[in-house]
Amino acid sequence: MNSSSTGFTRRTFGRMGLGLLAATSTARYATAAPSGEPIRIGILHSLSGTMAISETTLKDVMLMLIAQQNAKGGVLGRPLEAVVVDPASNWPLFAEKARQLLSVDKAAAVFGCWTSVSRKSVLPVFEELNGILYYPVQYEGQECSRNVFYTGAAPNQQAIPAVDYLASEEKVERWVLAGTDYVYPRTTNQILQSYLKGKGVADADIMINYTPFGQSDWQNIVAQIKAFGSTGKKTAVVSTINGDANVPFYKELGNQGIHATDIPVMAFSVGEEELAGMDTKPLAGQLAAWNYFESIDTPANKTFIAEWHTFTKNPKRTTNDPMEAHYIGFNMWVQAVEAAKTTDHDAVIEAMIGIRQPNLTGGVATMLPNHHLTKPVFIGEIQDDGQFNVVWQSPDLIPGKAWSPYIASTRDLIGDWRKPVSCGNYNVVTKACVGTKHA
Repeated sequence: MNSSSTGFTRRTFGRMGLGLLAATSTARYATAAPSGEPIRIGILHSLSGTMAISETTLKDVMLMLIAQQNAKGGVLGRPLEAVVVDPASNWPLFAEKARQLLSVDKAAAVFGCWTSVSRKSVLPVFEELNGILYYPVQYEGQECSRNVFYTGAAPNQQAIPAVDYLASEEKVERWVLAGTDYVYPRTTNQILQSYLKGKGVADADIMINYTPFGQSDWQNIVAQIKAFGSTGKKTAVVSTINGDANVPFYKELGNQGIHATDIPVMAFSVGEEELAGMDTKPLAGQLAAWNYFESIDTPANKTFIAEWHTFTKNPKRTTNDPMEAHYIGFNMWVQAVEAAKTTDHDAVIEAMIGIRQPNLTGGVATMLPNHHLTKPVFIGEIQDDGQFNVVWQSPDLIPGKAWSPYIASTRDLIGDWRKPVSCGNYNVVTKACVGTKHA
């Protein structure tokens, strides 16, 4: 993708204003109360530990969506009942809690996980028990399970457009790929490294650094980044740092006098929720790539924000990209159940493909045969109030690719869960399904 193809630039796009509606929508959902046996919805997000900073909000938005759906009459005339569990940022515990939700609570669908290591932990459970997981966060791709609907971005819907933007608009020539030490950053950086080298970037102009979850001491690493960027070539950090480690990372950038005009940071896991816990003034001008920003001014987004503030009774609670992904995924699940006239997992999985749901930012998301969505891509610039000013957006919706064309072993793979292919890793050259494992 040519990131300058829209004609908008970082400095000229202009702020897409915030807007809050005073009216709430609770009254317009009033209808006949649902009755009968509740349909249970599993909510599998960390409410404690290092990922609570990001995942607690996703639990809250699911509770809001379920309450709204019940106010509209439930699903198939039955009420929805949220079953909330706390895997506590403990990856093996994710699998245990997933098994509980599917085997004991009989969840019709589960909305959960943030880190890829948590998703990898629960994947065998969902495939063994034929459950349905809606995964709302950007991820590294290289996976296509029949039992998972990936409502966050694949690398071609976030990482690749972000790098293209940095190269074309910021004229970046040296690259720091900084991430938390687990599967998402490592695989994403493998894709980015291959992509950059394909564009002619030398190995010496790529620095890769990994740190543990919860990393707090960034002094030496930031000093290394500063030294790497001091050669005269424009340098940027592409950050796949996750969770609360972002707070001291950005703080140390400020401590060492690194501003966005010196070495811009393009983050893939820092959104409005994470910025709400930081002093954002030193971060002004730093960048993030997402498929949604709270500041995008559409009627649907204004309504969503107003409903969120009313539900939380807090006009300062922010919204963010994974919240929109849950909004899209949940409404698609409702449509699929109503189309199938049952919550039976096999029937709902089949009904999901092709379902369309308006995005909060304009356009319509479509669930593809590989269980990924079509999405717009936005580049946002951090403002001193903790919001993002959109400086670039993709001219079209981008279909999510499960498998990267920049990794040799997956170049010829696609996922297609429609008959007769019904395979998550179908080789388009050999015309054969690689196997039953799709991760």
